[in-house]
Amino acid sequence: MEDFEREFTRVDTVRAILDKMIFGIEDPFEQRNAFVHLYGTGQACALIAFKRGHDGIYAELACIAGMLHDFSKFEIPGDVPEHAKKSAVRVWPMLRATGEFTEEELTMICTGIANHSMKERKDDEFSEIIKDGDAMQHWLRNPAEAYFSEKSRNVEMRKEFGITED
Repeated sequence: MEDFEREFTRVDTVRAILDKMIFGIEDPFEQRNAFVHLYGTGQACALIAFKRGHDGIYAELACIAGMLHDFSKFEIPGDVPEHAKKSAVRVWPMLRATGEFTEEELTMICTGIANHSMKERKDDEFSEIIKDGDAMQHWLRNPAEAYFSEKSRNVEMRKEFGITED
């Protein structure tokens, strides 16, 4: 078998930013919640992007937006009101400072983050992926928990992914 050398990507850049914030959380329970929810949402967003026919770059951007969607909510404990918009405003300069994203990509990522809490509203395709990834992660955290399983977005995603209830 060939030796594999892992490629360093923009996702890795964002992981470094995210890990710094998460490791700063003092409460180990909240720290674990941040790791599980933010990384899980990023992966769910990438999967949904691929399922909906997008390429790897688009899926990478979806993964990044998913990883950062609740940044301010975890960075400042209890900062729930308007956390989606606050997260978008907070991460924009961090991502810009990396020099790895175009203005168009920054706009796409931050718009998806800003819109993710408005689940009842229909937005652009990228924002819908972030909303669906957030909803999917909540559901997959405990698939037997009816509260998230019965949410309309998760019902629709189960249909989209061909997952039937037994």
